[in-house]
Amino acid sequence: MIQSEIFNQNVEEYEAWYQDYHEVYMSEITALKEQFQKLPENIQGIEVGLGTGRFSVPLGIKEGIEPSEEMAIKARERGIEIMKGFAERLPYADLQFHFVLYVTICHLNDIKAAFDEAFRVLKPKGAIIIGFLDKDRAIAKQYEEKRNRSTFFKNAHFYSVDNIQKLLTEVGFKDLEFNQTLFGGLDEIKEVQIPKQGYGEGSFVVVKATKK
Repeated sequence: MIQSEIFNQNVEEYEAWYQDYHEVYMSEITALKEQFQKLPENIQGIEVGLGTGRFSVPLGIKEGIEPSEEMAIKARERGIEIMKGFAERLPYADLQFHFVLYVTICHLNDIKAAFDEAFRVLKPKGAIIIGFLDKDRAIAKQYEEKRNRSTFFKNAHFYSVDNIQKLLTEVGFKDLEFNQTLFGGLDEIKEVQIPKQGYGEGSFVVVKATKK
């Protein structure tokens, strides 16, 4: 994962976004929860690149990876156990988890290596769940246009659904299931949205895929 120092230096700005765009954030959580509800109960998993724990906490995730120490401090205050590491080289044994969550793939150095690592640490029939901004939809395009003025997205790399689908299949995942949310521009979303199945309309897409 890149940009650790940028995140270290801008924790307050990062946290403020979730207040300023609360309905956007809660819409994303709602879409993620819809996929998590398909998982069995009482299972163990991690979030990779979990920031200050804004997604882990409402999803009930107790541990994960965060390379930014300042972000990790905030996440620990929220009760999350943090291992320092990177998505491309997870500090865990093989076949350890039932699920792995990513919501920050646009900041990864090597997305294929990250997906390979997720596959490695997952148990058979374990799931990778990814929430991402679809490169072809409105909000990612907004960030692309403003990237030179953005603190966090200056070096971000956005992916299309086709990109993610291809990469997951190459790694060995199967049974891909999609849902989507964030219908409209970032500043137009004034209420929590109900997610729809599939993709192609919403800017935020969640995919759940299973390890063969």
